[in-house]
Amino acid sequence: MFHIILHQPEIPQNTGSIGRLCVNNGARLHLIHPLGFDTSDYYLRRAGLDYWEKLDPTHYEDWADFTARCPAKRLWFFTTKGGRRHTEVPWAPEDGLVFGRETAGLPEELVAAHPDNLVRIPMLGAHHRSLNLAQAAAIGLYEGLRQTEGW
Repeated sequence: MFHIILHQPEIPQNTGSIGRLCVNNGARLHLIHPLGFDTSDYYLRRAGLDYWEKLDPTHYEDWADFTARCPAKRLWFFTTKGGRRHTEVPWAPEDGLVFGRETAGLPEELVAAHPDNLVRIPMLGAHHRSLNLAQAAAIGLYEGLRQTEGW
């Protein structure tokens, strides 16, 4: 099982889609507050459809609360500043994939604190905006599953 960790997500539709991704692939969803929406949000539930009730995401007050209760064996931080491609990570069961806010990514202090665990998804052109959060989570999770034959 993998862990998808969303650090202060802002868009309910993305979180709903990621929840659906988690249910369909046996991954656990972790939500680090503050969130940019209420978890009873219509768009969150619409994107997650009937999967949301099966998801049971774990909520954390902040990053300190998450690290105190973190169930993942290793954490991999997805950022455009990552030096390692997602396909170069030696994925293992119980790894955690950490994603930042849609508008700002991961906080600089998290990026600076984990230089050996920064992961990027390659894109053509250096001046393009990042991928959608739900797309990035799917790309990362499926690479982990591919390597570990987790499905």
